[in-house]
Amino acid sequence: MIFKAVSEGRPYAEHGLTARQWADIPPRPVRLDQLVTTKRELALDRLLAEDSTFYGDLFPHVVDFQGVLYLEDGLHRALRAALQQRTSIHARVLAV
Repeated sequence: MIFKAVSEGRPYAEHGLTARQWADIPPRPVRLDQLVTTKRELALDRLLAEDSTFYGDLFPHVVDFQGVLYLEDGLHRALRAALQQRTSIHARVLAV
């Protein structure tokens, strides 16, 4: 098992953080098997692209809601880490 669960959508209200505000949150290690995805599908071309983080944050965005870690952004980075047989990633975690 790669992720704790795969879901569609976010169970929490929109937090409204901008990219700049996400960047102010220091990344920390998060185990892949503790993450619940908020997307069921992934574009294979994004997974395989060498420059997939060129225009975005280097770290995935995770929302801690009621003790559950939801992977809001960075599914392709998390899956790439799993394919490299890594069990954790560094992510920015927002507690709501």
